[in-house]
This record gives sequence, C-alpha cells and structure tokens, in this order.
Amino acid sequence: MALNSQTWGYARIIAGTLLGGALGFYVMHRIEVSYKIKMEEALTQYEKEKMKRQEEENLVQINEDSV
Repeated sequence: MALNSQTWGYARIIAGTLLGGALGFYVMHRIEVSYKIKMEEALTQYEKEKMKRQEEENLVQINEDSV
C-alpha cells in the first residue's frame, strides 16, 4: 500500500510540474503578445506625430521663404 501511495505522490508532483509549466508558458506568451501589440500601436502613434511635426516645420519654412 505504501508503494502505491508513493507512486501516486510522484505522479501528482510530475503532473503538477508539467501543468504548472504549461500554464506559466501560456500566461507569459499572452503577456508578450499583448505587450508587442501595445508597443506597435505606440510606435504607429509616434510615427504619425513625427510626420505631423515634419509637415508643420516644412510649412513654416515655406512661409519664411515666401516672405
């Protein structure tokens, strides 16, 4: 009976380790994907603002040149 109980204990430890590792991997994967999406959106917003600033600078230069 003790051997059976010990075997069941080892099986639970191994199963818990595998399931815990899989769950941890899944959670970290989801966090990484959401972080990448958020950073891509921030980069897109930054590029839009940069283009807007460059267009404003070009307009100011054109206005100064024409005066």
